[in-house]
Amino acid sequence: MASKFSMVWLIAGLLALSSGPALGDADASSPRQAVGEEISEAEPEVRQNPPVPVFPIEGDIAGRLGVMTTGYEDTFAAIGNQNSLGYLELVKANPDVDPWLPGEGTAITVPRRYVLPDVERKGIVINLAEYRLYYFTDTGVQVYPVGVGTEDNPSPLTNAEVTMSLESPAWYPPESIRAEYEAMGEYLPRMIPPGPGNPLGTHALMLSERGYLIHGTNKLFGVGMQVSHGCFRMYNEDISRFVYEVGKGTPVRVIREPVKMGMRGNEVWLEVHRPHEDYSAQEREVLWQAVSARVAIFREQHPGVEMQRGAIEEAVDFADGLPRMIGEQITRVAGEVARPGRSTPDGEGIPQQLWF
Repeated sequence: MASKFSMVWLIAGLLALSSGPALGDADASSPRQAVGEEISEAEPEVRQNPPVPVFPIEGDIAGRLGVMTTGYEDTFAAIGNQNSLGYLELVKANPDVDPWLPGEGTAITVPRRYVLPDVERKGIVINLAEYRLYYFTDTGVQVYPVGVGTEDNPSPLTNAEVTMSLESPAWYPPESIRAEYEAMGEYLPRMIPPGPGNPLGTHALMLSERGYLIHGTNKLFGVGMQVSHGCFRMYNEDISRFVYEVGKGTPVRVIREPVKMGMRGNEVWLEVHRPHEDYSAQEREVLWQAVSARVAIFREQHPGVEMQRGAIEEAVDFADGLPRMIGEQITRVAGEVARPGRSTPDGEGIPQQLWF
């Protein structure tokens, strides 16, 4: 059946940005800065890349780690685009591999196991600390890489919702962005039409948080990194499907959670994210304090949990975003408490020097 569209032109004076901070960037927009065709009963274009899998949720864990073998001309940027993975998550999961020339036949880790964020599992959840978007459905969760705002132009921590889906959006750069270009001696038109040169890519989701979109991009590099003036950048191959799955009114929760803990059965899992590719001693100390606080809270919430200090330290030392099993729920016999060095009902002792 032929696609049906209703044209929606957004009036430039709908929302005056002069009353708030200038938002949007060369790959982002706002309600007054984007126009396009509102999607209605449209069928998505066929994409050659595999669709993002829907992972079943097991307790607080979803997905699984994988391994793939690179070709001679592969780069992490291209692999990410082809497999819906962020550049930095690939780099951190494969620290000994050259991201620009992995080489023929190199085995790399595909980081697709996740400790789920500690928020309501409904609609869209974007965790700025890991540059990922979680989309929760009745059957599980999809996870997409996203580019987010820089430190100078951060993405907002917010509770919002999807207000409109757009196809072939045009972009009207805000005055703040045009001024930045002018300061660099470059000219930026007042309107960028739909097409290959449009920073919004092929599709977009407008949010109730004024001035912010989830949108595509005209650049492969930058998805899964701090790159924007606050909006959320996805691969075109992802957003072109995603807009047809997400309805108006879908909740959007934006959080910053670099330390995530959860349970799968009796297992305790920890996932830690450093903010950048490089990892300073100061950043490590900040994460160690955050992990220590999170562990203390987790132990109060889950009496009888024992955690291995060495595994916790490893998670902080690498901070690579790969979930690690750091402990387990110890079964307690009535009237007894499992103590370090004693045998537990499964027959295994707990070495005292290893437990946190």
